[in-house]
Amino acid sequence: MDLQLSCILPTYKLRSCASVCELELQISLQRRVYGPAAMATSHRKETRRKASVLQCFFFFVLGALAMAASMAALHASSSASSSVWRCSHLADDDPSSSQVVDGGGEWGVVRTRGAQFVVGDDGRPFYVNGFNTYWLMVLAVDASTRGKVTEVFRQAAAVGLTVCRTWAFNDGGWRALQKSPSVYDEDVFKALDFVVSEARKHGIRLILPLTNNWDDYGGKAQYVRWAQAAGADVNLTAGGDAFFSDKTARGYFRRHVTAVLTRVNTYTGVAYRDDPTIMAWELMNEPRCFSDPTGDTLQAWIREMAFHVKSVDPAHLLGVGSEGFYGRSSSPARLQANPNAGAALVGTDFVRNHRVLGVDFASVHVYPDNWLPAGATQEAQLRFATSWVEAHIADAEGALGGMPVLFAEFGVSAKAGAVFNATSRNAFIEAVYGAMLRSTRRGGGGAGALLWQVFPEDTEYMDDGYAVVLPRAPATAGIVAAHSRRLQAFNSRCEWSCRWGCNRQRNTPEMTKEADVV
Repeated sequence: MDLQLSCILPTYKLRSCASVCELELQISLQRRVYGPAAMATSHRKETRRKASVLQCFFFFVLGALAMAASMAALHASSSASSSVWRCSHLADDDPSSSQVVDGGGEWGVVRTRGAQFVVGDDGRPFYVNGFNTYWLMVLAVDASTRGKVTEVFRQAAAVGLTVCRTWAFNDGGWRALQKSPSVYDEDVFKALDFVVSEARKHGIRLILPLTNNWDDYGGKAQYVRWAQAAGADVNLTAGGDAFFSDKTARGYFRRHVTAVLTRVNTYTGVAYRDDPTIMAWELMNEPRCFSDPTGDTLQAWIREMAFHVKSVDPAHLLGVGSEGFYGRSSSPARLQANPNAGAALVGTDFVRNHRVLGVDFASVHVYPDNWLPAGATQEAQLRFATSWVEAHIADAEGALGGMPVLFAEFGVSAKAGAVFNATSRNAFIEAVYGAMLRSTRRGGGGAGALLWQVFPEDTEYMDDGYAVVLPRAPATAGIVAAHSRRLQAFNSRCEWSCRWGCNRQRNTPEMTKEADVV
């Protein structure tokens, strides 16, 4: 670590032989001209001057010793700090290659300061390289598959991934966490406890969405069905959008939020709302409200639920969970950034949604292969991904007044017939990482990105085409690990070089070389 230390100390020059001779000549002249009285006065002045010089020299030595002690203390503290967050290299066949981080007293709740995530009492920067594995809770229920949770955390930690996004919901259906409103399956809740506990062991923090916009894992449609069964005048003709406005459905969701946030982990004994392993909550995975393209319905729901979450857990960060589309309230220039015309009509708006009181960071997803018109080439998709990331970083820093923006899902499919394959999608990953690093190097609002999605081995039966199995994709694993190392370099240097943002850091040649983007 390069420490740029400076101090201002007085400088003293030793007298030369010539000056000594000059003094002796002056004394001789004084003896001849002024006599003994003048000589006595001159002698007293010279004595005082010598005493002053000796005193200054004494304080100079003390200052130098204090400076040396300070540098030694900084070096020791630097070594201790850099050992807290670190990456190890992926070794496919070495189970011990996973380097479990012992956070100790440094394992504090992640907070925001301006456009950055920070952690610890001293506000150390925390740039995120993360991943999604949404099904961890469901696999943790069964003892025969529970080991896959540990395996994916071990492999992720081995390439320096520090945050995992996974579901904290399963509403109705198979292995449901919430079997009916406020009725929970304790075995499934214990499985979620296990996920949180294992994440902590491997130095990985969690982002936990609280329900789904889509029907998978129940989602908003399940709440509407429950409300309907309770006599509410609602239906599913709008794809479950009544969830956002119906009083009964909203009440069910608020109670679910309270149940999850106040849950006491059976493995650790720590309540979720007190556990720094949880980096953030998300209100919903990819909220949309097609029935109200003005965005007013969804905006009111975000305000209500953000207030409720913060009333239960004011300590943790909160995100909306949105995809980042610009809606009707956005400027024409920003609407042009959308991947298609329909994106402005799904009832969301990136800037408006993230101005809600209680929302701590902005969230965006990046799926050019799903969003762009059919036939879009690899080059077109890469261009879109870069411009999409840069547009949202600019708005997080500007329109949102300096808010961290997290690209909570990014990926492209590599299944047969897709534009990308398992090899060429590395170019997409590098494009997103490159845009993030350009922001990081100037202390910008690009706070991190989470790959969709990382799988352990022998779970490919759940692959949606986006899965990355790190031991079987060494080139991809190398790209991920390199990005982790670059972010770690920034986190470490920013910790010492600036307390108020990396934009004050003067890049050293070593730092610039490590973070260069091709």
